[in-house]
Amino acid sequence: MAQEQETPKKPNRVLPIVLGVILLGGIIFGIKEYIYYSKHIDTDDAQIDGDISPVVARVGGYVDSIFFEENTHVEKGQVLVKLDDRDYKVKLEQALSAKQNANAGVGVGQSQISSTAANASSSRAQVESAQAKLEQANKDYDRYANLVKDGSVTQQQFDQVKANRDVAQATYNAAQDQYKAALQQVGTTKNQLTVTNTGVTQRQADVDYAKLQLSYTTVTAPASGIASKKSIQLGQLVQPGQTLFSVVNDNSVFITANFKETQLTNMKDNQKVDIEVDAYPGWKLHGHVYNFSGATGAKFSLLPPDNATGNFVKVVQRVPVKIKINSGKDTLSMLRPGMSVNVSVIYKD
Repeated sequence: MAQEQETPKKPNRVLPIVLGVILLGGIIFGIKEYIYYSKHIDTDDAQIDGDISPVVARVGGYVDSIFFEENTHVEKGQVLVKLDDRDYKVKLEQALSAKQNANAGVGVGQSQISSTAANASSSRAQVESAQAKLEQANKDYDRYANLVKDGSVTQQQFDQVKANRDVAQATYNAAQDQYKAALQQVGTTKNQLTVTNTGVTQRQADVDYAKLQLSYTTVTAPASGIASKKSIQLGQLVQPGQTLFSVVNDNSVFITANFKETQLTNMKDNQKVDIEVDAYPGWKLHGHVYNFSGATGAKFSLLPPDNATGNFVKVVQRVPVKIKINSGKDTLSMLRPGMSVNVSVIYKD
C-alpha cells in the first residue's frame, strides 16, 4: 500500500499580526507620551492646603459657654466661647477704684497749689510793706543823724530812730525769707502734683489692662471659615496659650505640590496647571503656578540633613511649589486641606 503524501502545514500568520499590532500600539503610546511630557511636568506628590487659624486662649479661666458646633461654618468676629469673667470684673473694679483715688489726689494737689500760691502772694505783699517801712526808717535815720550832730534832737531820739530802722530791716529780711519759703512750697506742691498725675496715668493704664483682660474672656472667630478640632468642654479649666479650636479660612485653599528638583528647569510663575482631585474623579480643575518655596522640604524638616558629616548619599530633593486654583467659591468650598491631588504643569503650549 502506497504511503500517503503529507500535506504541508500553512504558516501561522496570527502571531505576527498580533505582535505588529502590539508594536504599533507601543510606538503610538510612546509618541503620545513623548509629546505629552515634552509639554507637561507631572507629580502626584501634592495635596490641598489652606490657611488654618488656631484660636488660642489669651487668659485662663473656666469655660462658661460654647456657642458653636464642631465642623460648622462661623463668621469673623462671631462669639464662639465665653470664659468665666467674674475674677476679671473684680480686677477691673479694683483698677477703677484706684484710679478714682488717684484723681482725688490730683484735686487735693491742685487745692494745695492754690493755697500755697495765695500764701506766696500774701508773703510778697508783706515784703513790699516791709520794704516801704524800711525805706522810711532809713530816711528818718539819715535825717536824725544830721540833726543829732548840731544838737537839734536828743541822743535818745536818735537812738529810737536807729532802733526803728533796725527793726524795719529785720522785718524786711524776715518777710523776704518767708516769701522765698512760700515760693519753694509752691514749687514742691507742683512737683507733688506731677507725681500724682503720673500715678493717675499708671492707674489709667491698669484700668485699660483690666478691660483688655476682661475682653479676652470672650473668644471670637479670627476669620470666616469652618471651626474644627475643638478641644474644650463646658467647665474645663483652660490656661493662657492653650489652643481651643482651629478655623479653616474661607477662600484660602491652594495646592502645595512637591516637585523633584530636576523638574524645576522649565517651571516658572503663572504657568497653567491641570488639577485632578482624588476625592472627585472626573473633575478637571485649572490653576497656575503662584510661587516657589525658599528651600527644599528636607531643609524645613525637624532634623535637616547635614552633608558635611561625611555620610553623604545623593538623594533627589523635592521643592514645594504653591499653586493657586482658578475656581469659584462653590468649588473651593468642597475642597479640604489634606486632600490628595495630581497636578500637571503646562510649560510649553
